[in-house]
Amino acid sequence: MDKSFISRKNPAGMYDPVGNYTHITKIPRNSELFVTSGQIGVDKNGEIPEGLNEQVKNTFDNIRKLLVSEELTSENIIKVNIWATKKIDWDYLYEEWGKMFSCDYPAMTIGYITELGLPELKIEIEVWAAKV
Repeated sequence: MDKSFISRKNPAGMYDPVGNYTHITKIPRNSELFVTSGQIGVDKNGEIPEGLNEQVKNTFDNIRKLLVSEELTSENIIKVNIWATKKIDWDYLYEEWGKMFSCDYPAMTIGYITELGLPELKIEIEVWAAKV
């Protein structure tokens, strides 16, 4: 059996209370691993918008740029960590999430915290990716 691919699994009987993610992702041995720093909502001019949704959009745009720089796609993403200081607009986040991922969702962790590295930041997203 060829096991040289990234596999994602949601075991039977597991409840998904927060949306579109995979409970467990397995990468094959000898894969190349990529770990990003937390990406923030800064735009191409170095500005950080005030609104959370604008920061979400910019953050996903920045993640896409990182992927392209290493010849990766969203299919290579195996783990996403999201930290937010404000209540997330889930409809908007999942709209952007849907643009990033088809149905092969990565594992995901979400946490609300009191502050990030700069006072104007409302969200930070870190991704882990693997190239087989």
